[in-house]
Amino acid sequence: MRVADVMSAPVRTVAAAADAAAAWEQMRRGKVRHLVVTGSDGRVHGVLSATDLGGRFGEPVRSGRRVADLMTEKVVVATPQTTVREAANLMRGHCVNCLPVFEGQTLTGIVTVGDLLELLGRGAEKPSPRSQRWVLKNRGPKHRRRDRDRRVVKR
Repeated sequence: MRVADVMSAPVRTVAAAADAAAAWEQMRRGKVRHLVVTGSDGRVHGVLSATDLGGRFGEPVRSGRRVADLMTEKVVVATPQTTVREAANLMRGHCVNCLPVFEGQTLTGIVTVGDLLELLGRGAEKPSPRSQRWVLKNRGPKHRRRDRDRRVVKR
């Protein structure tokens, strides 16, 4: 299974110069836990999570600060063709909770730990093609059957 099958799109973004309290409100209203931070040039500069903003009781952390002050600049990315296993290993290895998904230079989606847990919870498995079963005529020894006395009788 590929990241394109589980990612969330479109991606919610926030400007790096935006107020941190406004970014928290955007997260709360949109019911998301991650925003991709973009600069005035439109390029991705980082990722902002609810944890970076101090969570629900993080008003002291957010007051008077900008998104650029609190964002995580280390951005680990994936492509739509990245497998779900590779994405999980990237998240685990780099200690991040989300991966922005890029196709070339274009931001196309985001995959989070929540998306992967939802996939596990649904019980989705890797689809595998069914193999064809070939039956050869008159193959092997003749079949035997058992009669009522449990004696082996040849046909």
